[in-house]
Amino acid sequence: MPRFSDYVVYVDESGDHSLVNVNPQFPYFVLSFCIFPVNEYVDHVVPRVQRLKFDFFGHDMVVLHEREIRKSTPPFDILLNERVRADFMRALNDIIEAARFGIVACVIDKERFRQRRGMNTNPYHVALEFGLERVFLQLQQRGQARRMTRVVFESRGSKEDHALELEFRRIMDTTAMRGMPETLAFHCAPKSANSSGLQIADMTARPIGLHEMRPEQRNRAWQLIEPKLVRLREGRIDGYGLKVYP
Repeated sequence: MPRFSDYVVYVDESGDHSLVNVNPQFPYFVLSFCIFPVNEYVDHVVPRVQRLKFDFFGHDMVVLHEREIRKSTPPFDILLNERVRADFMRALNDIIEAARFGIVACVIDKERFRQRRGMNTNPYHVALEFGLERVFLQLQQRGQARRMTRVVFESRGSKEDHALELEFRRIMDTTAMRGMPETLAFHCAPKSANSSGLQIADMTARPIGLHEMRPEQRNRAWQLIEPKLVRLREGRIDGYGLKVYP
């Protein structure tokens, strides 16, 4: 039987990683890695997400998606009612604030990335390598090295999933970090899997990018997320829990 670790990692993104057409409204690509203790995830996070779904939708088949919530598109058109939206956002924020998990995130400024690296380097791959290295360091500090930790990505289609897995394996094959290939294991799940972890990861990515773009603007989601970014002992997150590149 494989020796599984005490943690599981869920990964989601915000923005696209294309360098051809950069959206001036959100010129970033953000990759967010959410590191959950398995016991916390199973015993507390999943039940609270399920409760929220039953409270607001009467079932648990709905998949929480940041963009649909933000725009109040079906099935989140219930949020067009201001009172319902306030109650829903309060409940969702309470789940994220109470949950015990860490975040490693990479923000790619696509315009500057294109100027520095050209068009032939995939920003997703750069963000992926940074994130995996920092996730492994966190696991290593917690005595989880060489204990299999699933790193779960949301499926984007068979071709894209295959390319992502190849890049993941390339990083594992070429890393200088001893123990990382024996620790991190690739897993891809469809949206229909209705994973609470992937849905929470989806909630974290865009607010991180928005904070980088407009740091002075009030951002309630960032206030919830910032304490969960992993940091050095002196409290610094830059370059450790949060990498902005270039």
